[in-house]
Amino acid sequence: MATNAIYTHIEQARQSGRKLFSVLIDPDKVDIPQTELLVRQSLAAKVDLFLVGGSLMVDNTIERIIKHIKSMCSIPCILFPGSPLQLTNQVDALLFLSLISGRNPDLLIGQHVAAAPMLKKMNIEIIPTGYMLIDGGKPTTASYISNTFPIPHNKPSVAACTAMAGELLGMKLLYMDTGSGAMHSVSEKMIRKVKQSVDLPLIVGGGIRDAETARAICAAGADMIVVGTAIEENASVMFELAEAVQA
Repeated sequence: MATNAIYTHIEQARQSGRKLFSVLIDPDKVDIPQTELLVRQSLAAKVDLFLVGGSLMVDNTIERIIKHIKSMCSIPCILFPGSPLQLTNQVDALLFLSLISGRNPDLLIGQHVAAAPMLKKMNIEIIPTGYMLIDGGKPTTASYISNTFPIPHNKPSVAACTAMAGELLGMKLLYMDTGSGAMHSVSEKMIRKVKQSVDLPLIVGGGIRDAETARAICAAGADMIVVGTAIEENASVMFELAEAVQA
């Protein structure tokens, strides 16, 4: 029987005020040697969690990448799936994402119905997660694939009401994301507004490229930040980001 160890870890960190730093690994963008480098650096930087997945999976390498990560370290792996095609039981937990910011029924409940019978047979922790796409200054793969409009960058009240709806629907996490390669991150004003409106762990990702941004997002109320593109482009930035979050 799957435990709630990962969610408990995230919630306990929130309750204690400790911020978590997660590295997003997109199997379409890294090969095995690059994965090995990321894992070694993550161990040195004391990364808390790995998120593995992406909006679009061109090559079917996700399970191989996850197995390789787990053979090298004990950092928990959380599946961040873009579709039911990315499901695997090799992870420690799965974010069961419902795109509550959009109006595409397939990503609100449709794909979940297709995935549910498979997930019930997998001995992995399932974490219901309200996923909110936020405008990051340019179209992203996530907005294109999901066929939805992100929440406008300057509409914190819309984001807060969306987050409250997700909480009332029973979501256990909220994930605000401007998407891979975004020009800018979620605004501090929006993060503060959402944080004041709900009593759930808050994950923020997208557009985080430097320590100053990471610190500001944590100070605004994020409980966990997720970084992918910046580390893909410059793996050494992981250390300054980790230090900023852990401080």
